[in-house]
Amino acid sequence: MQKTVDSKGFSLAKVLLYICLCIWLIFSVFPFYWLIVMSTRGTSSIFSYPPKLLFGHMFGTNLHDLLAAIPFFQSMWNSLLVAGVSTILTLFFTSLAGFSFAKFDFPGKKPLFWALLATMMVPGQMNLVPMFTIMKTLHWVDHLTALIVPGLASAFGIFWIKQFSESSIHDDLLNAGRIDGCSNFRLYFNVGLPIMRPSLAALGIFLFMGAWNDYMWPLVVLNTPSHYTLQVMLSTLNGIYTENYGMVMVGTLIAVLPLIILFAIFSRKIMGSVAIGAVKS
Repeated sequence: MQKTVDSKGFSLAKVLLYICLCIWLIFSVFPFYWLIVMSTRGTSSIFSYPPKLLFGHMFGTNLHDLLAAIPFFQSMWNSLLVAGVSTILTLFFTSLAGFSFAKFDFPGKKPLFWALLATMMVPGQMNLVPMFTIMKTLHWVDHLTALIVPGLASAFGIFWIKQFSESSIHDDLLNAGRIDGCSNFRLYFNVGLPIMRPSLAALGIFLFMGAWNDYMWPLVVLNTPSHYTLQVMLSTLNGIYTENYGMVMVGTLIAVLPLIILFAIFSRKIMGSVAIGAVKS
């Protein structure tokens, strides 16, 4: 009798849990669904009351207006180039630095690491003026290089990799590699890097999203429309194009798609990173 009650109680708890998760899923997915709906309707239909929740038939018209108003695909290519290159290079430098902080001893290790963490407390807006001055001195103003190079040393990324390496990469593996004659860089590349893949995948998503969604710094350092990233280019739709919200919604929808695809591809790596990081040796 007790087993039957426990079984029913357990089943009821699971049903309630699934109901709560379904409700949470609806609230999470609805903004994306509403974005798609708005991209298929005109401005008057978007602001109608009660709101229309079904798809319209103006997606093609809105897309045509968007492509006629701005060089959309050029700006999208600029964003892909900046986000892709900066993510790959930042992953290399941050993984190298984080692995070194976690597994190697060198003079000034702790002061350097604390100084690195201190930079995370400085608001990014405070760096705009000195960073722009540096870019002007290097003649990088209005070049995509100015969007890639300054962010290659990520304090958060180094901290992330250091914490992961300390908990997941055993010193015995490194000692075995040293016995086999591995140099420090080869220890990083052949021993540390394969183990760090889940954390690098998770960090890569954060870095790509940050570079893709960055608006303030590209707005400051870029002057030529052909060099604009997607976020800056979409902001130029303000003004005479503000009343065509369907066109703006189409641009926003296409801008979100790469992030959704990226997360769908590497979501398992994120879960693997969380699971591995939760297990202490």
